Amino acid sequence: MKKDGSLDKIISKWTGSTKATSSTPDTTTPAGKKATPVKAKYTIASDSSFAPFVFQDSNNKYTGIDMDLIKAIAKDQGFTIEITNPGFDSALNAVQSGQADGMIAGMSVTDARKETFDFSEPYYTANAILAVKESSTIASYKDLKGKTVGVKNGTASQTFLTENQNKYGYKIKTFADASSMYDSLNSGSVNAVMDDEPVVKYSISQGQKLKTPIKGTPIGDTAFAVKRAAILN
Repeated sequence: MKKDGSLDKIISKWTGSTKATSSTPDTTTPAGKKATPVKAKYTIASDSSFAPFVFQDSNNKYTGIDMDLIKAIAKDQGFTIEITNPGFDSALNAVQSGQADGMIAGMSVTDARKETFDFSEPYYTANAILAVKESSTIASYKDLKGKTVGVKNGTASQTFLTENQNKYGYKIKTFADASSMYDSLNSGSVNAVMDDEPVVKYSISQGQKLKTPIKGTPIGDTAFAVKRAAILN
């Protein structure tokens, strides 16, 4: 899908840019050539609220980059999928327990996750970025001292915040989903949140009164995950 431009079209549709992974190799299955699925139908777990990767539209239908991508892959490769959207933590658990065959949820590839999951080639590369209310005076990480930063549990953003917590002296509050995290920011329960840059920028484009005072931090690649040593091809 990289080679024939399909991936770039999906990324561009939701982000306005074709920032897929230009530095990664082409897929091992050339455009038009089908792999041989082990199963006719796969159960795929995903997040419930992580726009623009996955979220519910006005008709309560899950949509976004990940939904478009996994459906396009299934169509191209000739297998059926059943998608569940239990939330990020529950999706992780579903794959680990064998309740789901794989997971696509804007998931960053990390060394820690490689101990539990096998990953596809990356389909997106993004930064983690801090978001604050438009009225906030926070302009640097030093300004976070004594303040509370919200982050989704189990994410690369959480890893970054934990690694730098002693350096900057902020408190961390974790959330199971993005909706409750952003609600807490808007209500003042947290002073800032850290999330993937495309997610923050999409929220701002949809009317969230937020700003990003600090340059984003590279957090690596985004990829599809299966339980380690699972064979899906």
